[in-house]
This record gives sequence, C-alpha cells and structure tokens, in this order.
Amino acid sequence: MTDFLSEERLVTTVAKAKELRSVAEKMITLGKKESLHARRRALGFIRKKEVVHKLFDSLGPRFADRNGGYTRIIRLGVRKGDNAELALLELVEADAASSSKDESQAKQKKGRKSKAGQAKASSQAKKKDASKPAARKSAASRKRTEEKSEEESS
Repeated sequence: MTDFLSEERLVTTVAKAKELRSVAEKMITLGKKESLHARRRALGFIRKKEVVHKLFDSLGPRFADRNGGYTRIIRLGVRKGDNAELALLELVEADAASSSKDESQAKQKKGRKSKAGQAKASSQAKKKDASKPAARKSAASRKRTEEKSEEESS
C-alpha cells in the first residue's frame, strides 16, 4: 500500500492488484477528508508519514472532484518463473499528469520512426531490386550476354 501510493503505480499479480485496489480507493477517499481522524486512520494502513502527507496534500485534492474509480488495472501477461498473471495497478490521474510529457516524447519518437521507416523502406526496395533474377546472374551468364550484345552490335 505504501509503495503504491508513493510511486502511484505498481506491478504485481492480478489477485493482489484487485485486493490492493479496494484498500487504495478507501485511502484516497480518506485523503479527500481533511480531518485529524482521517489522517490517523490512514496512518493505520500506511507505514510512512511522508506518504500520508502526500495522500492528504496532493492525492486528496487531485481526486477531490472524482467519486471513486481512482485506480486502473492493466493486465500485462504472465510471469516467466511461475506463470502467474501480472498486472499494472496505477492511479487514473497519474497518467494525465505525465501524459503531456509522454505525448511530447511520443511525437518525437513518431518523427524518428517515420524517418527510420522511410530508410527501412528504401533499403527493402534495394533488396528487392537485388533479388530480381537479372541481378542474380552468374559471372558466366553475364559474360555470355555481353558477348551476344557485342555480336549484335558488329
């Protein structure tokens, strides 16, 4: 719980994510209430005072106008060692805070990808030209075609 609220995202198993989601939503609801009693109840679950301060100072006001649904679970696949199903548990608004950074990075990457894609397409076209049957002629067959062209010209 403490790590999830401090980092605002956590990779864990699906079962643990579903269980943690209910507790995290209750803690964020407590964070929206600015009373000493709510702080003390939150300290019963959260082990670090800094995270409780973050909950009441930044997370509570950020979700003040939202009525529940503060978290999302994204399934990631299975873990290699024990084949456990993994999930990413994250705060919904955490994505919006970093989305402007992600969008600018994505636009930069998109521009890079298009240039890289153009280079790749041109290299593939060159490979296709090289793979044509005329380009694959052996030295002897090239010599024969040259001899024929010389005979025709004379």
